[in-house]
Amino acid sequence: MTNAERHLWKHLRQRQLAGCRFRRQMPIGFYIVDFICLERRLIVEIDGSQHQEQQVYDARRDEWLVEQGFRVLRFWNNEVLSHTEGVLMRILEGLQEMSPTPALPRKGEGVVVRGWEYELAVVQTWRCAYAQTRP
Repeated sequence: MTNAERHLWKHLRQRQLAGCRFRRQMPIGFYIVDFICLERRLIVEIDGSQHQEQQVYDARRDEWLVEQGFRVLRFWNNEVLSHTEGVLMRILEGLQEMSPTPALPRKGEGVVVRGWEYELAVVQTWRCAYAQTRP
């Protein structure tokens, strides 16, 4: 991690910002993002000087991440180090703009609507209702 990433991580870790959990250096598809809040589908990227030379790559990467339902915020290293409060306010705004992702049911709770599992749940529900109506 760079100095700017370490500095920002001190403010994001342990749900310090709006009670949201951030993870760092997490793989998403073929990419590794600097920071991510999965609940709000918000990605925070901290860019150094090398990103000036790879703007096309970054744009393509951001486009793919947005297609996956994420929002990407980018900040320069010097912004994070010299204007930390402003960066945190912008991240907070981003968190508020993205509504929370509904939690998936835990194993054994609810129905996972996916192929045969859903059909099986429907059949089991029908059998249960049918059995209750029989004399």
